[in-house]
Amino acid sequence: MYCPFCRAQDTRVIDSRLASDGMQVRRRRECLTCEERFTTFETAELVMPRIIKNNNAREPFDEKKLSTGMLRALEKRPVDAENVDAAISRIQHQLRASGEREIQSRLLGDWVMHELRVLDQVAYVRFASVYRSFEDVQAFQEEIERLGNEPTAEEKKDQISLLPDE
Repeated sequence: MYCPFCRAQDTRVIDSRLASDGMQVRRRRECLTCEERFTTFETAELVMPRIIKNNNAREPFDEKKLSTGMLRALEKRPVDAENVDAAISRIQHQLRASGEREIQSRLLGDWVMHELRVLDQVAYVRFASVYRSFEDVQAFQEEIERLGNEPTAEEKKDQISLLPDE
């Protein structure tokens, strides 16, 4: 690793720790030439599946695009950044765990909708209005009624599972 201060090639690791719930390694380094210290983060580079759009165009998965879409729906809503990051991580995990080389954008959108429903119901309806192309107020009203009829996250947590994987 080159030193960001003097560009020397010789650096040594002083300390290593897990970061981001074990998804990264944080390394504290010291340059052997100028003795400056700096931090690096190491993550596993995993191949994400390509996304098949509705018009059958294929494009690489873009974490920034996912994050931007979710943050736009969550704009001015009382949701912690940590919770948003965790939701994005869960979606990325689902993508990797699918084992597929390509995934329909609809499936990715459904995963985003699920995460937003848990994070914030207003953000969920905002995202749903664009994702499902609501045409009129009736479509909003139907989605809000459907949302109102579902148990909340707290109610779901208190329910006893009848199936083994729930």
